[in-house]
Amino acid sequence: MKILVCIKQVPESNKVEVDPVTGVLKRDGAASKMNPYDLYALETAFRIREEVGGSVHVISMGPPQAQQVIREAFAMGADGGTLLSDRKFGGADVLATSYTLAQGIKSCGDFDLILCGKQTTDGDTAQVGPEISEWLNIPSVADVVKINQIDEDGITVSMDLPEEVEVAKVQFPCLLAVDKDIFQPRLPSYVRKMNTKDREIRILSLADMDDKDAMHYGLNGSPTQVQRIFPPAVNDKKEMWDGSGEELADRLYQKIVDMKFV
Repeated sequence: MKILVCIKQVPESNKVEVDPVTGVLKRDGAASKMNPYDLYALETAFRIREEVGGSVHVISMGPPQAQQVIREAFAMGADGGTLLSDRKFGGADVLATSYTLAQGIKSCGDFDLILCGKQTTDGDTAQVGPEISEWLNIPSVADVVKINQIDEDGITVSMDLPEEVEVAKVQFPCLLAVDKDIFQPRLPSYVRKMNTKDREIRILSLADMDDKDAMHYGLNGSPTQVQRIFPPAVNDKKEMWDGSGEELADRLYQKIVDMKFV
């Protein structure tokens, strides 16, 4: 089985600079890591490969430094990796991001199964995975918490819905967006890291896409625009009060009144 996992490099902390003109995160040079949800997607791919055989390829979109997360995936057990990197891809919203990834996936060949993490910690939209499936015209299932059975023609999974767990069988090729805790992600192997340190990472730009119209990518291809983005304000102000329950209740009530919450 040929499995593809979409991974992303995200900021390591919330202290990230924002471009005042475009309103997008400045990723170059910022401390970063692999998106935590993608670790679960990777582990799912490895478990499936162990059960039925095949290969696991990863794909990412970002600046050249995003090769770091592909190297991390190699150290965990991925067989190959592709990076979509071009300044024309920068500033993409979820629609342009999913379109770019879909174009990149087409350039990588055919896959039986595409896996994504449920969402990313820098965007939290949970929309890119399902949108990729729409561009590729393949079925998808989101919020997958369990792989029940793998057959020659499809895969049966459990979805964690708001009020119930639903079981569905999806025909190959398909895309699954997996939730956390589906499996415990394995740690990267130092030995594997050394053995794969010279493994080639395929880097694709706009010129390598079937659709070379720059108006379909990045800011140009994004129908939604960020009006304002900023890291959360840090507020470590606190007060320590002593007294009886009645005294503290009166004081807390007065505080709420002073802050005009009531």
